[in-house]
Amino acid sequence: MAVRRPVVALVAALALGLAAGPLSAPALASPGTVAARTTGPDAEALRAALAGLPDADATAALVRVGGTDGRWRGSAGVHDLAGGRKADPNALFRAGSTTKVVTAAVVLRLAAEGKVDLGTPVQHYLPGLLSSAFKPVTVRQLLNHTSGIQAGDGFGDAFEDAYAHRFDTLTPQQVVASAVAKGPEFDPGEQQDYLNINYTILGMLIEKVTGHSYASEATRRVLRPAGMHHTYFPGTDPRIHGPHNHGYQAVKQADGTTEFVDVTEWNQADRWAAGDMISTTADLERLITHLFRGEIVPKPQLEEMFTVPSNIEGADMSAGLQRFEYGGKVYWLKSGARYGYSAVVVATRDLSRTLVYSVNSTDAKGESMNPVAQRIALAALK
Repeated sequence: MAVRRPVVALVAALALGLAAGPLSAPALASPGTVAARTTGPDAEALRAALAGLPDADATAALVRVGGTDGRWRGSAGVHDLAGGRKADPNALFRAGSTTKVVTAAVVLRLAAEGKVDLGTPVQHYLPGLLSSAFKPVTVRQLLNHTSGIQAGDGFGDAFEDAYAHRFDTLTPQQVVASAVAKGPEFDPGEQQDYLNINYTILGMLIEKVTGHSYASEATRRVLRPAGMHHTYFPGTDPRIHGPHNHGYQAVKQADGTTEFVDVTEWNQADRWAAGDMISTTADLERLITHLFRGEIVPKPQLEEMFTVPSNIEGADMSAGLQRFEYGGKVYWLKSGARYGYSAVVVATRDLSRTLVYSVNSTDAKGESMNPVAQRIALAALK
């Protein structure tokens, strides 16, 4: 039994930082940086982490460090490369797979209300969705990525292919159909493989059980109780409504130069319940705080978010979160990335330390760790 998943941003950052040694001496903050020092977090290291933006790796960064031992807020970079004005510290951004935290919370609330049984196969709730090639897949196995369902198809793996279709709509139903056609990757519960398809199907489950849209249920059951008043689900709308900083993708040209392509507008419908949420750092901080306090999901069901499969060696994904240890502490996190934007929300279970960042990465879907995000993580959790 094994674990299969892509590298998660913050875990990669910590691993790289440990290998590289301590942070270098703090540098002066760039003119675009805004920060306030209280107690707890290392303000100098955090200012150094944001220094120099925009650069080849990121055009902007927004950071919120919080918890019972102090707070720090900072932003750096530019709103857009053409105009060059300072980045909006309260900007909306594409939150990517941090959406899964909200989706998991909705499902767990439905479980608390007796409308969903986590141990019941999803085939019971969505008959006919999976073919006869699939063994029973429980709701819990979708939540913790042990379903064995393979990834659905998109418009292409290369940036150029996806960019050409950025205003086209690929429905969740089409994505699931393409995944089902491939058959199972492994028997349910035998391995852990982090894939969007699990949460796309959970979005369908939410709609079937409640009779309402995913967006309306997520808003009513999670966003409003958490006070996330600036967060929304865009559906097929490619725009970001409200103040936002532009996102860019670095593209190598034939002559060896790099062009920074504006990818701010993009139809994210295929990511849906797995990753199309638009949010702010303040709202994501509210989400993790209210969630961990037991104010969104009742505490018996909340335990699912702090439970990883015990029968799979190396498993670290729970319901909507990922577990990792660093500096003698256990953290729970979720990262997310869409072209032009990468985000992380992370906290200790007792909320003694929280971190939320949005980095306008110029290679947000790349395999290597963004250096700016790496510096932020190491400074915030040291």
